[in-house]
Amino acid sequence: MTVIMLVAMAYYLTGNVIHELLGVSLFALFIVHNVLNRRWYQTVIKRKHNGRHVLNTSVNLLLLVMMLMLMLSSIMISRTLFAFIPVSGGMIARQIHVLATYWGFILISIHLGMHWGMITGVARNTPGIPFPNRSHTFALRIMAVLIAVHGVYSFFERDVGSKLILYYTYSYWNFDESAVFFFTDYLSIMGVYICVTYYVLKFVQNRKKQRLFKNYQ
Repeated sequence: MTVIMLVAMAYYLTGNVIHELLGVSLFALFIVHNVLNRRWYQTVIKRKHNGRHVLNTSVNLLLLVMMLMLMLSSIMISRTLFAFIPVSGGMIARQIHVLATYWGFILISIHLGMHWGMITGVARNTPGIPFPNRSHTFALRIMAVLIAVHGVYSFFERDVGSKLILYYTYSYWNFDESAVFFFTDYLSIMGVYICVTYYVLKFVQNRKKQRLFKNYQ
């Protein structure tokens, strides 16, 4: 879903037909994802309401809202797959579509950051991937810092902030831009939110362990 979301955001690189097909695929996978994880909705109220649980619940519910907004606005502005539906939202629907797209992109990044420990755990147990030693860990952290720095730069260079507050008005698009630069920038932005979320939660978890250890002593 993350890959499809990123490619779908490159509208002027893919064209309208591919963009809409990617959108339908994204919504289909999102529905499957929620069906497979339907037990989460059944237990969300019963779970212990600590900080991490509140954050996880908030991100998931906001992501659900953004995906619904994205789906409805997609139908309203569709020029191919849903053009037969006599509904048109005009510029407002387009602005809502952009708003939901970029907030969905940010929330997906935060969601990945919250589960990054699980993702890296799976990667470590994957055959063919060497077990990380101290030098590998140091190199990966340096890489994470470089990605985060470029991500912060790209966030402002791409004017992502205006797209998050419904201020974006479909300004100039560089049609000569390489797809490599586009995806490098947005993957870096995603990396910022993944890193910040992961390390903030890790810091909070370590502080909690330290307090429990002091209380035990």
